[in-house]
Order: sequence, then structure tokens, then C-alpha cells
Amino acid sequence: MTGALFALFVVTGLGLLYAMARRDHLREVGRRAGLLDRIAAFLPQASATIRPDGFPALAGRLADGRAVTVELIPDTLVHRRLPELWLIVTIEEESPLGGPSIGGLSRPTGAEFYALVPALPRLLEMPEGVETSLLLRCSNDFIGPAAERLGRAVIRLFDDREIKEIVSTQHFTRIVRQASEGERSAHLLLRQSRFAIVEVPPELVTRAVAEADLLRAARSEIVSSEIVSSE
Repeated sequence: MTGALFALFVVTGLGLLYAMARRDHLREVGRRAGLLDRIAAFLPQASATIRPDGFPALAGRLADGRAVTVELIPDTLVHRRLPELWLIVTIEEESPLGGPSIGGLSRPTGAEFYALVPALPRLLEMPEGVETSLLLRCSNDFIGPAAERLGRAVIRLFDDREIKEIVSTQHFTRIVRQASEGERSAHLLLRQSRFAIVEVPPELVTRAVAEADLLRAARSEIVSSEIVSSE
């Protein structure tokens, strides 16, 4: 009899734990789905999708008509630090820009599964006096003074420590910024990725667009001057 009661107690306890865990999971999934709601109101013609991990992605257009996507990517691969929630803003060009591809990745660990910079074929050396931990790469068709000038333009943007990655190509500009850091207690005790953020503020997207446009303008100026000087 005692054994049967103990077994019933264990089964009941496990059932309660499962129910609580499922309730918390569903609550977290619902909370994640609304993280970009304010951004959707900010972007004309925005359409939202929910990825299998519960985090949303938006597709819309900027005021000048360029297509833009806004995504949230959780990063839990580096166990020695807290999880990160990255905001990825990608702005597409209506027509291809001149010049090659270039990008920078801050504090690289080799575990940035979302990053595009490591796939660029050519490594650019960091200029003297730059002490930040930064991986700078470009396409093979980018050489000479223009590469150095545009590399410096990329490096200047990384004065903002919340920027993780910047990529500029003929077809798009992409900014990866920190949206939130994981809660320490949930990560250390339960190895869970919980982020305290309730909604992503539109200011983060506005800032990313402004940074992308700064790099876009620098790219156009440098590529144009390089073409003129070669004529």
C-alpha cells in the first residue's frame, strides 16, 4: 500500500511539474510572438511570420520604398556567457549598388551561426590604432585604398558596442544589434534562454537603418571617387 501511494505521489508530482512547464512554455511563446508588434506599426505594409522557435520576423518597406526585414535571433551557443537576442535589420536595394561586398563582425567567437562576414573570402587587416576585437572581411574584387577607406567607415560604426555585425553588398545592407541579454538566473539554474525585453522599441530599428544608410553613403562616395580616379 505504501509503495502504491508513493508511486501515485510521484506520478502526480511529475504531472504537476509537466503542467507548470507547459504553461510557462506557452506563456513564453505568446510573449515572444509580440516582441515586434511596435515595429510592425512603425513599418508600412509590414507582414509578420512566427518561426518555429517562437520568435517573430517582419517584412515591410521603408518610407523611401526599399524592402526591409526585421528578425530576432536567439544565440545560446557560447556557454560561458549569457544568451543574446540579436535584432537583424536587412535593407534591400531597389537596384544593385556599385562596388564589392564588405563586412565587420565584432568580438567573433566562431559560433556566430547567423553571421555573413566569415563567408566573405578576403581578410582585411585592421588599421593601426584600432584595438577593438573585430573581424573585417570583403570580396576578392576589393583592393587598394578604397578597401582601406571603406574598412575604416565600417570600423567607425562599431564605436556602438551594441552592434554585432555589419554587412554591405551590392544588393543589401545588414545590421545586427543586441536587442536583449538573457536572464542570469534562468540561464545559470535552468539553462533556459529567457529575455526580459517585453517589446523591441522602434528606436532600435531606426538606429539600425540610420547606421546602414551611413555605410551606404560612404560606400557610394568611395566607389564613385575610385571610378573617377581610375579614368
